[in-house]
Amino acid sequence: MEPIEPTGMTDMKFQLDERLIADCVDLMDYPLSKVLMLKDANFPRLVLVPRVAGAVELFDLTTDQQNQLMQEISLASQRLKQAFDATKINVGAIGNMVSQLHVHIVARFDGDPCWPKTMWDYPKGAYPEGDLETWAEGMKNILL
Repeated sequence: MEPIEPTGMTDMKFQLDERLIADCVDLMDYPLSKVLMLKDANFPRLVLVPRVAGAVELFDLTTDQQNQLMQEISLASQRLKQAFDATKINVGAIGNMVSQLHVHIVARFDGDPCWPKTMWDYPKGAYPEGDLETWAEGMKNILL
């Protein structure tokens, strides 16, 4: 991927929302997005957050940033599907709880805890002691 300048819409400096910090593990940076892993043992679940200060909606990004984000979503989706042999990859940028623009990428499986229904309201599963770090390291390796 070609790097793209993650400049903001204003003079604000990019800061990750506190709720995303609490709910996720920081894995790495793509050219535009911070790549996080949501702490949910039920599903392999990534969150991409464009490092653009003040971005709430996709249209808050420049056209180049939108294109870059789509490339990053596509890459992360392909890697998840391949690594986990997922039945389906769900991608969503809802933002009702956290307004900062962020995109969920979730590997879904026939027979997962809420298949085929939506998983958005399903309670998060906790990782057993010590497994979160192991999963995070594995996810980094998948995404490289």
